[in-house]
Amino acid sequence: MQTPQSSGGSGGRRRGRDTAAPYDRRVTIFASDGRLYQVDYALNAVKLPGLTSVGVRGADSVCVAGQRKTKDKLMDPASGSSLFPITERLGLLTTGNAGDGMTLANQARNQAAEFRFKWGYEMPPDVLAQWIADGAQICTQHVSKRPSGVVAMILGIDEEKETPQLFTSDPAGYFLGHKAASAGFKDREAINFLEKKMKNNPSLSFDETIQMAIAALQYALKMDLKAKEIEVGVVRKDDPVVRMLIASEIDEHLKAIKQQKQS
Repeated sequence: MQTPQSSGGSGGRRRGRDTAAPYDRRVTIFASDGRLYQVDYALNAVKLPGLTSVGVRGADSVCVAGQRKTKDKLMDPASGSSLFPITERLGLLTTGNAGDGMTLANQARNQAAEFRFKWGYEMPPDVLAQWIADGAQICTQHVSKRPSGVVAMILGIDEEKETPQLFTSDPAGYFLGHKAASAGFKDREAINFLEKKMKNNPSLSFDETIQMAIAALQYALKMDLKAKEIEVGVVRKDDPVVRMLIASEIDEHLKAIKQQKQS
């Protein structure tokens, strides 16, 4: 006697396998230990390019510093930047998947423009950080979306409070304000350095803020960096326009850090 065949054919067998699929096949399914493995994988994707970034908030300024790597010698280094101006007062440094970072920056620019059109003033840094985090969190609730493989570092001057602000948002949709922060491949090493240097809550000047960020990056990577190997973005209360430091300015700070080590 022949066994009756399923009306679904091979499709029925595929459905049977899907029901027994591991937890990491669906971003919306919690594992038995409460984890969302696709979010964990996205956090691993942040570290995959092997790049590290650091952000430091001073008394009247914010500085972010990230590695600049060009795989192709014929590529224009400026086109491979992970540091994006969003508005005059807002900047975004992304760490992780380059494509995700560029897309996030373009979306953030559109959102900031809509905010300015609707409310008549510049989007504050904390509002941008919350918008990025909300978008990332939504990706953990829909099977049709995947989490973004970047950690976003937002810097700016709050127009109302007139204070420098530094925020991070991760693929889980979790955002926080920071005195100092790090993301990427060697983030733990950089954070250890920053915790020791800033445990007494120092009131850093503009130059000290920049040098603290670069020094933390060098400590994490265990190497002396050249100006062409890093990109540095700054914003200060007296001049609330986000800008990137040019190579000669970075060189001056690298020399100052080297002198401090030798003294």
